[in-house]
Amino acid sequence: MRVTICAVGRLRAGPERALLDDYLARFDRTGRPLGLGPVSVVEVEDRKGGGMAAEGALLARALPDGPVICALDERGESPDSPAFARWLAEWRDAGRQVAFVIGGADGIDPALRSRSARMLSFGPMVWPHMLVRVMLAEQLYRAATILAGGPYHRL
Repeated sequence: MRVTICAVGRLRAGPERALLDDYLARFDRTGRPLGLGPVSVVEVEDRKGGGMAAEGALLARALPDGPVICALDERGESPDSPAFARWLAEWRDAGRQVAFVIGGADGIDPALRSRSARMLSFGPMVWPHMLVRVMLAEQLYRAATILAGGPYHRL
């Protein structure tokens, strides 16, 4: 199952980039034998300053053909990690690809959000959109370890 992370903004070198790369590499190693991955990260930037609508259009164009869209949004569901792992397993078992969409500082355009099959929230707090990528990558890795029966996730 291919996984795409479509995000507004470019993540430059630094601690967030190092963490993202580390967790995506871990997910790749753990998930591939389970039929999860690879992960590709697509970054878009609204250089013309068109706001949320322009960012939404760029994100929509960056999506691969036919994936399940899961928008990261503060109004979304907040599953625990085993439930999130079940989401991935269900999409994989249905033969689907998944695209996680992360908006910019103002969030995701409502038109794109309405196309989402699921909305995922990391809780009621608002997180910096650059940090959300790292949090998502860690949860993808955690989900793969849960599905593999590994010791990383403890209750």
